[in-house]
Amino acid sequence: MYAIVEIAGQQFKVEKDQQVFVHQLEGKEGDSVDFHDVLLIDNGGKVAIGAPAIDGAKISAKIIRHLRGDKVIVFKKKRRKGYKVRNGHRQYFTEIQISGITESGAKKPAAKKEAAPKKEAAPKAEAKKEAAPKAEVSSSAKATGGTQKKETKAESNDLSSMTVAELKDMAKAKDIAGYSSMKKAELIEALS
Repeated sequence: MYAIVEIAGQQFKVEKDQQVFVHQLEGKEGDSVDFHDVLLIDNGGKVAIGAPAIDGAKISAKIIRHLRGDKVIVFKKKRRKGYKVRNGHRQYFTEIQISGITESGAKKPAAKKEAAPKKEAAPKAEAKKEAAPKAEVSSSAKATGGTQKKETKAESNDLSSMTVAELKDMAKAKDIAGYSSMKKAELIEALS
């Protein structure tokens, strides 16, 4: 009985008690791993072929050790240019021993669902709502004749901390002409 299984992006023909070197797998030495991407199983002439994988089939294996392969020399040269580069590379491998081949009845583990990241759009919208009334309050204070210079400095500090998009929204609300082509400094000056 043998099977063709996909392990870490490569296909291997495996039998029970066979030792195979595969690309590095997560896990410690002695751990058992299961592979559910079984493409073909031959059980004494009875062949089962998956499309692309056989449902319910699995290969059980045990991690024997982690190791590195032989050094591969990568040599690059461009003739007549004086360009030569020599690099070495050692690939990480895991040696596994196939402990069993199951044709049916194996269930695939459920995919882990990650918690959805919280959206920060709502706090930004609240910040925009808070910033807009501040500007309106200071403009109403100007109309009433309060201390204009202190409020102008405070308002310009508030405006300078805002983004250009927020400033353009405020300019649009106040019906300032030509706000779309203004730069940030010009928008702050027009709004104050």
